[in-house]
Order: sequence, then structure tokens, then C-alpha cells
Amino acid sequence: MAVYTEVSFDEAGALLNRLGLGHLQQMQGITGGIENTNYFVTTDQGAYVLTLFERLSFEQLPFYLSLMKHLSLRGIPVPDPATDAQGTYLHTVQAKPATVVNRLSGASVLAPTAAHCACVGAMLARMHLAGVDFPLRQGNLRGLAWWNDTAPVIHPFLEPAQAVLLQSELAYQNHVAAGAAYAALPRGPIHADLFRDNVLFDATAAGDDTPVLSGFFDFYFAGVDTWLFDVAVCLNDWCIDLATGRRDTARHDALLQAYDRVRPLTDAERRLLPAMLRAGALRFWISRLWDLHLPREASMLKAHDPTHFERVLRARLAELSAP
Repeated sequence: MAVYTEVSFDEAGALLNRLGLGHLQQMQGITGGIENTNYFVTTDQGAYVLTLFERLSFEQLPFYLSLMKHLSLRGIPVPDPATDAQGTYLHTVQAKPATVVNRLSGASVLAPTAAHCACVGAMLARMHLAGVDFPLRQGNLRGLAWWNDTAPVIHPFLEPAQAVLLQSELAYQNHVAAGAAYAALPRGPIHADLFRDNVLFDATAAGDDTPVLSGFFDFYFAGVDTWLFDVAVCLNDWCIDLATGRRDTARHDALLQAYDRVRPLTDAERRLLPAMLRAGALRFWISRLWDLHLPREASMLKAHDPTHFERVLRARLAELSAP
């Protein structure tokens, strides 16, 4: 959510007027994230988020925006793209694809409890089930094929031990993906990036310690992939110790059990969960290395530390050898 493209107040206001969202009163660039240009925009009718897409094309974006609309209509708390008089929710700002969505209530919880993790697990399962009848198909653009293509590009920047780890884990993931058990995993649209800062919780009433999940957002890494990979990405962020990358058992069990109560995991999913936890760590290690060593210029850009997911991957491997 960096700012790569500067949008003027008047230009943003014209788009909001055309969408029937009122007169622009405030506009603020959003820090955090690295993929798109994002602004909080407030009108006399409400609060919204204006996004300009820096990498995704006009041809790719209908999948993401249609998925959000589909999930919103089925009661999943996600951003709902605003349409113009012709029903269009993909627009053009400074020759780039853009959209405006409602700003969800609540705030991210960066130090979650087991109760927060249970909320995420249950809602993730609901989201997966709500997407079963989604008609569009687009693969996970940051999936295995992208890892294979990107690994040689980042290889020159790695220390020898890192290069060995990357090559061995990539070979393992290619082996897993070629197997019959992996091919049989349930799949559908997934978020693929459901970290702590992509989920919102509303404040609860005084004395009530039950979290209220108010939204999932930032669907622009979504694609059709295994549901288990989505679960693994969540477990690798919500249910670890950030300093070491090691599993927090209480949070891990809370998220997984809450998911399982809504959509029971298959036996194959349970067997392949350790492999998918490794896959989730590898995916974000590769992408963060790429973003660090091959950055794009952006105002307010904050790059993420790739060594974090190297630690997570090594911790997942250590779990396999633990007694």
C-alpha cells in the first residue's frame, strides 16, 4: 500500500462524484504494503479507499473485484467495489486501472490472542465455502510457477547457506505439487495474503473480551489454489512468535480448530499441512527477497524484511525433526 502514483485532490474528487459517492473532503496516502497505490478518501457520504494498480492489468483485475463483490453479497465482510451508472467497478486514473471500495470499520490487531485466531479461522472457512460457486478462474499468480521463475533472479543476492535452503525447498515443493495427493486437495478462490494487517476487528463492549472480526481486505494476491495453502499462510503469520518464527501452539490450534468446525479438513489436507506450511513460508521469503533487492521507486514505501520468512521456513523444517 505504498504510493507510486500521485493523484491530485481534484482527480480523485471527480472519480468519486462520478461514482455517486459524494464530494471529496479529505485524502491521505496509505503507508504499508508494496504492491499498489492506495489513498484513504473521505466524502460527505462516507469513507472509502481509492486504489491504483501498479502491477495488475486491466485484464487481470475483473477476477479480484468480482470476487470481492461475490463474497460481499454472501455476507463475508470484505471491501465492496463501487460501481458507476453503467455498473462498472474498474476505472482509469492517470492511465492506470483503479477502483474505489468502502472503508471497513475496525483496526488490525498485531498481537493476536487465541481468540482472535479462532475468529480468523472460522471466517476463512466461511470465505472458502462462499467462493465455491464463484464462476471466474485465475490461478495464484504468486504460486509455484512464479517461485520457479523468480528464484534464479534473486539467487545472486543470497548467502551460500540461503541459496542451499532456497534450492532444496523449491525442489521439495515441486515434488509435492507433482503428486496425486496434492492434486486431490480441495481448492477454490483463496485470499493468499491474509496476514494480521489484512484483517480488521471492531472494538468490543466494555467487559466483553470476545473479538469481533469486521473485515478481510487486500484481495489483490487472490487466485484459485488449494484452500490448504490459504490456511497455511494464515498459520505462518497469526500463529507464530514473530521474533523466532516458531509455532505458538495455542494460537495455531485455535485457528485450525475453528476452521475445521466450519469446513472440516480432509485426511489428505491434514497429511499435507506441514508441506503447505513450508510452501507458505517459501512464497513470502522469495517475494520479500525480490522486493528488497529489485525494488520499485515509491513514495512512502516500506520494504518488508525477508529474513523473517527465512526464519519461519527454518522453524517449519525444525518441527519435522523435533521428537
